[in-house]
Amino acid sequence: MKTAYLKSSLIRSIFIHSLIWCFFILASLLQFYQSPFILGIDFYIQWVTTILLFYINYIYLVPKLLLQKNYLTYFLFLLGIIVLFVSIRSYYFPPEFKNLHIKTDTASAIKREVIIDFNKRPMPFLPKLIPVFFYLLITAISITIKTLSEYYKNQKNRLIGETQKKTTELIYLRKQTNPHFLFNSLNSLYSLAYKKSDLLPDAIVTLSELMRYMLYETDHDVVSLEKELKYISNYIELQKLRLNDIENIKINIHGDTKDKFIEPLLLIVFVENAFKYGTDYKGSTWVKILIEIRDNQLDFCIENKIGNHPKDEENSGIGIKNIESRLELLYPNSHELNITTEDEKYKLHLILKLDGIKI
Repeated sequence: MKTAYLKSSLIRSIFIHSLIWCFFILASLLQFYQSPFILGIDFYIQWVTTILLFYINYIYLVPKLLLQKNYLTYFLFLLGIIVLFVSIRSYYFPPEFKNLHIKTDTASAIKREVIIDFNKRPMPFLPKLIPVFFYLLITAISITIKTLSEYYKNQKNRLIGETQKKTTELIYLRKQTNPHFLFNSLNSLYSLAYKKSDLLPDAIVTLSELMRYMLYETDHDVVSLEKELKYISNYIELQKLRLNDIENIKINIHGDTKDKFIEPLLLIVFVENAFKYGTDYKGSTWVKILIEIRDNQLDFCIENKIGNHPKDEENSGIGIKNIESRLELLYPNSHELNITTEDEKYKLHLILKLDGIKI
């Protein structure tokens, strides 16, 4: 695939370059020559040397010497090529100008022939410099084109590299999210199984729905906001099955989710942490979630009471740091995250501008 693309790109470049050279050669024919059938060898020498100079400079001298800051070597090579080409052109100076015959008629109708022999009359100095200036112009054009080409190529490679790096980081962060969710869900099932609860079958069905969403819906860069919020609602229902006191678990969703899209599994870590730290040792939970969608903006607010849990120094905060990294990668300059702790309550407020990209 890559080889075919490079081959197609090369063919396209050759075609474009050929068209440009044909245009310039045709323009010079129309301007300086009465007929294309009386062209002298000087015409061919001129354009062959011009094209050679352009591509020697474009393909080798500029990238290998000039852009590598080998200025002296570049100058000497370029000077030698220009001197060589100017010498060749001088040797093949138009033969029709070496012996120019001019016929004039006098008033007495006597014809006479005037012969100007350029071999005996030296050519003025200034016209001799015209080929030099022409070659320097071609050199400047090739330098400009090659330099700009290399600049845009480097910029493109840099952007591709940054994109690949971001993609790799996102894949890594997503893989971290999945085990984190699975461990929490299995803890919920373990709790129900330990109590031999009749709700265990319902919990397994709910978990299977959650796993199906994670396996088949989250391979895209973005997912439907409606499906993502349904996923969060199912997760909350799973948590309710294992808890003793669920009166203070509230979730309110307002606004139109139609044609809105979001990075998959972006909000679930906030919800997981709220249930983890908002549940005390008696199974009493205090978690409130408010989600509002206005125009193209998501306003996500979640609060939980801070329970007495032993702090896990090794894993504490990994989930939040994961999401913060993902937000920086996916929504740079288009999100605002505030986390506060007040009156034994942990409050997280996220304002997110949805990009509106469809799957």
